[in-house]
Amino acid sequence: MKKFLLPSIVTISIATSLVSAADAPKPLKVLLFTGGCCHDYTKQKDILKEGIEKRANIIVDQVHTADEGTKFHFSEYEKPDWAKGYDVVIHDECTANVEEAPFVEGILNAHKNGVPGVNLHCAMHSYRIGKPSEPVTDMAAPHALWFNYLGLQSSGHGAQKPISIAFSKIDHPITKGMANWTTINEELYNNVKVWDDTVVLARGKQDEGVQGDGNVIIWTHEYGPKKTRVFSTTLGHNNETVSDDRYLELVTRGVLWAAGKLGADGKALPGYGK
Repeated sequence: MKKFLLPSIVTISIATSLVSAADAPKPLKVLLFTGGCCHDYTKQKDILKEGIEKRANIIVDQVHTADEGTKFHFSEYEKPDWAKGYDVVIHDECTANVEEAPFVEGILNAHKNGVPGVNLHCAMHSYRIGKPSEPVTDMAAPHALWFNYLGLQSSGHGAQKPISIAFSKIDHPITKGMANWTTINEELYNNVKVWDDTVVLARGKQDEGVQGDGNVIIWTHEYGPKKTRVFSTTLGHNNETVSDDRYLELVTRGVLWAAGKLGADGKALPGYGK
């Protein structure tokens, strides 16, 4: 009897596997922008791509420039549908002196129309119009464009020193189960203004004995009329930090959350994990 049943069992098993594969969710498509001033983007772009793809069912496409200045304009952003076909866009560029309002609006239109965003490190200091050290007061002014998207205004940082990270919202899916840690020498970005509806996930300090809770370094925000999900962290200046498993886990969760594919338990929804 076993001789006759075995082929049937094998056939059923193969058929079930084929059906499961056909029903599996397609990988999330993520578009990663890197390049500009002051960072080793040549290596970091690949660290991020490999680290994210290793941790989740995600395909990361890269747009990179070798330009090391602060005024580079990505031509992709000039296309009206530049983010079409992508589930999430990661901004990891450092273009602090790109200040033309129409160009910045062209970037933001994709996010206003519902494409989630993830912003890493120097993306917080890019596309700033006006004087970034002056707190935004008129939310409709060009000065507020990029900061309205981020949910936080930052204008600079001090010396590189280790940052003590303290998670302040441990029940959030992005930070669920994560433990506080201290980085290598890193840049602690200042907080000129934090939007009222920004959800602070972690704060950081560089020196023991500093008064207060520290600067906001990890947060989420909902942007525009469609309440587009936006995740940001100011961490990630040096390669060692970007390569840290804890950092890559954080960023991967941020991408999954932005796309609506992260469960309350901090794990990818079925079909989106590895």
